[in-house]
Amino acid sequence: MPLSRRDFVQRSAITGAGVALAGAVDVLATAPGALAASPAGHGTEQEGQGHGTHQPALGYGPLFSDPAGLLALPAGFSYRVVTRTGVTHLESGETTPSNHDGTAAFAGERGATLLVNNHELGGPRTKVPYPVPLADGLVYDPAAAGGCTVVEVPRHWHGDTSEGRGAGHGAPVTEWVGIAGTATNCAGGATPWGTWLTCEETEDKAGSNGMTKDHGYVFEVDPHDRRANRDPRPVKALGRYAHEAVVVDPKRGHLYLTEDAAGPNGLLYRWTPPKGFHHGRGKLRTLDDTAGTLQAFRCFDSGGRFVDDLSRATRIGTVYGVDWVDVPDRDARTTSVRKQFGEGEVTRARKLEGMWWADGGTYVVSSFARAESPVQHDGAVWFYDASRRTLTLKVLLGVNATPEADGAFDGPDNITVSPYGGLIVAEDGNGVQHLFGALNDGRTYPLARNELNIGTEEAPEYSEFTGVTFSPDGDTLFANIQTPGIMLAITGPWRRQGKNC
Repeated sequence: MPLSRRDFVQRSAITGAGVALAGAVDVLATAPGALAASPAGHGTEQEGQGHGTHQPALGYGPLFSDPAGLLALPAGFSYRVVTRTGVTHLESGETTPSNHDGTAAFAGERGATLLVNNHELGGPRTKVPYPVPLADGLVYDPAAAGGCTVVEVPRHWHGDTSEGRGAGHGAPVTEWVGIAGTATNCAGGATPWGTWLTCEETEDKAGSNGMTKDHGYVFEVDPHDRRANRDPRPVKALGRYAHEAVVVDPKRGHLYLTEDAAGPNGLLYRWTPPKGFHHGRGKLRTLDDTAGTLQAFRCFDSGGRFVDDLSRATRIGTVYGVDWVDVPDRDARTTSVRKQFGEGEVTRARKLEGMWWADGGTYVVSSFARAESPVQHDGAVWFYDASRRTLTLKVLLGVNATPEADGAFDGPDNITVSPYGGLIVAEDGNGVQHLFGALNDGRTYPLARNELNIGTEEAPEYSEFTGVTFSPDGDTLFANIQTPGIMLAITGPWRRQGKNC
């Protein structure tokens, strides 16, 4: 049922965020502590600065360089290396695959933590130095290099921390293949029933780029039951496109999925299960290829005006109503899904990336917008309220003019909702790369900085962070440095950071 203008006005008023239509860019957040285009009446002074609204101390203080040259952290924090490509090994003997990406943490037996880790490896397998091994019975396409591994971290695991900063590689942890022979496994999402949905960010078809099967699908991986992962089958009902992330609405059964693509910009999708379908372990792989309904989003403002691209919103607190439009051919047999819609039919956004379900809806990242979008920015985080069918802009990062300098943030990618309030965001921008926190008022703070230079002294280069996720008990934040492929476990004096986003 379409959402009427009257319904939209009533529902957006309930959110308390206010409605702001697109206009001139105000102050956009880039530096830690900044506010991104604050809603009218919201104080911007920090604690001890002027007479505005009192803001509690934010974050954990400055970051201190790592003697081991890997990860800068605030005072009192430390890290351990869980896996590292070319150094740690799977239980079958092969080295840990490279290009760590999306990750989720699950409670294992005897207090262990199970981490399902995507490996974003595309193109022909023969050209990848550290592919996901072709484990017997777990291969979809033997020509593809990607997939995911499962890492079991024991309850009382202790790694070599080298003066508390973490130069060692930790032992003993166990790692095995969850799925192999998939391509460009970027993000994904955990399910309420305890499995991982791994997403292929590609549209390669059989016969192209060395592939022997079509790619661009979602696969389910069970970290608890290795037998359940045998004979991998794509969940074709969720469509074939450049998937990024996925979340599950535990109340209604909908799945929401992001698409990281351009020319034209990608879409946010919703899959509605067929009548009588009940979610559970392994149930998605039993669906027919056209089961349920796959739809793309269409936004409009409080005046009922269609919004063509999410970059139009330039103020935190902007609220859009959302309708959903059926996808004509979800398997994209001749035309990419996002290209099946004409002008004015759907809303688009550049680099729709990480998602996380919380607070009755899903947080959605648009990593940046450039010439392919109506308005430029260096990152936005939205919140879709599933009950009210409204989309609210929560965080907006202005264009970072000096990405090589430490201090400003750009290019949010993977995200997680922190048990200590707000979001933890993995940066995939230009120049310096951070993990940073973001609160519901747009304020941000640094949490970690990648100090592993994979470039040269004259032209330094730092890989993106990926796969941010807290352990089930909330004591440990796991995160990855994608290149060469390093999984980290971060611990420290966590404390409440304001209200939830």
